Amino acid sequence: MSTDSSSSGRNPAVRTRFAPSPTGFLHLGGARTALFSWAFARHHGGTFVLRIEDTDLERSTPEAVQAILDGMAWLALEHDEGPFYQMRRMDRYREVLAGMLAAGSAYYCYCSPDELEAMRERARAEGRKPRYDGTWRPEPGKALPPVPEGRKPVVRFRNPLDGDVTWNDLVKGPITIANAELDDLIIARPDGTPTYNFCVVVDDWDMGITHVIRGDDHVNNTPRQINILQALGATLPEYGHVPMILGPDGEKLSKRHGAVSVMQYDDQGYLPEAMINYLARLGWSHGDDEIFTREQLVEWFDTRSLSKSAAQWDPKKLNWVNAHYIKQSADADLAARVAPRIARRGGAVEGVDLPAIMALLKERAETLEQLADDAMLFCGEFDAAATPPELVAQHLTDAARAILRDFAQEAGSIEWTREQIAALMKATLAKHGVKMPALGIPLRVAVTGRAQTPAIDAVLSLLGREKVLARLHAV
Repeated sequence: MSTDSSSSGRNPAVRTRFAPSPTGFLHLGGARTALFSWAFARHHGGTFVLRIEDTDLERSTPEAVQAILDGMAWLALEHDEGPFYQMRRMDRYREVLAGMLAAGSAYYCYCSPDELEAMRERARAEGRKPRYDGTWRPEPGKALPPVPEGRKPVVRFRNPLDGDVTWNDLVKGPITIANAELDDLIIARPDGTPTYNFCVVVDDWDMGITHVIRGDDHVNNTPRQINILQALGATLPEYGHVPMILGPDGEKLSKRHGAVSVMQYDDQGYLPEAMINYLARLGWSHGDDEIFTREQLVEWFDTRSLSKSAAQWDPKKLNWVNAHYIKQSADADLAARVAPRIARRGGAVEGVDLPAIMALLKERAETLEQLADDAMLFCGEFDAAATPPELVAQHLTDAARAILRDFAQEAGSIEWTREQIAALMKATLAKHGVKMPALGIPLRVAVTGRAQTPAIDAVLSLLGREKVLARLHAV
């Protein structure tokens, strides 16, 4: 198999796939696999196929399918073909199974579960690897047991007994597995439904998949799939197995580490551009570049730069990346993204300059949720009675109220811009011979109920003269 998977030219023959099972949401590991497969196809001008492996009827649900599609759409990982559903391809699987049975590369096995367990126990007792012993495997001159009456058989793949399976993994390098380590895999259940490894093989064959990038929990499946593909006379794809993502504690990433569904990160206020950037850096690198665009990722993506070691999830690093993208976002775009979050908090965006509010707040925000929280200063109802009494006692003293009174008297006649408000504040400070905290903090407490806000001249400008003066007159 060729190992040159990163040539600079474009190759429309390159075909990758993402093949999730719809038994839950799109998790972070799956999203990263999809991203790498998508980026590889885009880099080579190839085709990215989406396949839904929904043969687990007990656990697969339409809601889970939709969750996967929603996650892919949020990340803008557009597929070129599909989604294809395995449950709609059963006739094709049965056709291939029949051909393999006829060719002798598969056979019926009538062993009961109890008989299989007894085989395993004997193997363990003899110090051998517990596995199927080939009772029903047809061999020249071998007499098979009588078929048990009424028992439905499974179909097993007739795995080669000798030799090795070797592939040059795009991530891990050369891997060799002895065929003696592999028993005859079940490829169809007693009810005739095909198993995972068989469906994957037929799908990759029929869909012309040239490169399979997936998690390294599939390494043990690869030699079995290669042997089945070779028995079918199919062209082998190239395989690359990326290490898992670990949590901050070094353990496998799981629910206990917080949100693991991609769409939970949307709920928590992360930008899809930031998530793409961060996910790409979990196991792939381009020099020391930490921040890059989607277009740069496609241009640079190279399987030789995929890491052989596990990546570690770092929430602080994700926040740093997200904060960068928030700062770089257009104010109007941020306003559109944050407005629904403000509405969920009971805020109103009518009559406020939300893009200007975003411009003021985005420099310190790590998530859209934080932006929405901070924007409630301008979009939420103000209740002076809710101001903490200790703030009132500390900052709205008689001396402070006198300064506020002078500021309010002049504020009614100036042009209501940040510059003019700043000039009035400076003049008021000079008149009373005090420094900025003597006016700035009482202004904040009187007008916002908080001792800390962004620049107070900007806050007053965005709140509007009417609200500011009404709140000042109240104190």
